[in-house]
Formats: sequence, C-alpha cells, structure tokens
Amino acid sequence: MKTPLVSILFCLPALAADQAPAAAAANTACGPDQVKFSVKSGDGQSPAPQPEPGKALVYVVEQYDRPGNELGKPTIRIGLDGSWVGANRSTSHLFFPVEPGEHHLCSDWQSIPPTIARLKPSLAILTAQPGQTYYFRARVIEHSLSLWTLDLEPVNSDEGRMLVETSPLSDYQKKK
Repeated sequence: MKTPLVSILFCLPALAADQAPAAAAANTACGPDQVKFSVKSGDGQSPAPQPEPGKALVYVVEQYDRPGNELGKPTIRIGLDGSWVGANRSTSHLFFPVEPGEHHLCSDWQSIPPTIARLKPSLAILTAQPGQTYYFRARVIEHSLSLWTLDLEPVNSDEGRMLVETSPLSDYQKKK
C-alpha cells in the first residue's frame, strides 16, 4: 500500500513541472490578459492582399465544429510573439503581416460564458518565408454543453483561400 502512495508523491513534482513549460509557451505567443477587443463581423469579403515586400501574410479564420452552434459567438483573440494582433468573432477572419522567421501564434478566448470553465489557449508555430501567405483555422470545438476547446491549426492554401472567401472580414478595435 505504501508503494503506490510513494510513487504518487514522487510524480507530483513532475506533473507540476510539465505545466510550467505550457504556461511559458502561452506567454511567448499570447498577449496580456487585460487587452480586450470589440469585434464586429464585416458585411463583405476582404480583398485578397499580397504580402508586403520582404514579409509574409497570415490569415486566421474562426470556425465552429458545428455550424449554427456558436456558443453565444465568443470573441477569439489572436496573438503573435507575446502581443495580441487582433480578434475574430463568429466565423470571421483577419490577416496581418509578419517578418520572416519563426513566430509563435496563439488563439484564446477573450470572454467565456459563465457556464464554461477557464479554457487554455491554443498554440502554433509558424516559420514564415518572405512573400508567402499562411492560413490558420482557429476552431471552436464542442465536446459537451459545458466543455469547449480551441484548436489553432495550419490549413493548406486551397482550403485557406476557401475559408477566407466564405467568411466575412473581422472588424476589430482594441478597447481602451
């Protein structure tokens, strides 16, 4: 009986240590929690901009795993290298330029309905090349009425263009 208890006690520090790198990764990608956005979905589609000279272009499309079930249409903030670059709401998209090199991306709930517990952000790494366009899907996944998660995943350029063409441009402003 003592052996399982001793084993559990020895594992606790390792479990706590596993959470520290995850929090550090979120801090590297996400922005400060006090930064908030007001967001509206635009009426039309955005023109397809070209990357600025010497930079890459990143699109992030918010999408739900069950269309029509938008959980009150939450605002999802998008972070890049520790700063928020914008926000999406209710199946909209945004885009932003990035310098070439490795970048840490984050999607996180800005506000969560009271019936849902605080959820973890979703993280991704991007190695940007100048002149290239990258597409990510920030997907809201329903597991049950009280359990929702985020998934930030790269998508290929064909699917990315289709997602952008079928979703309105996000109109966001930082709240003061």
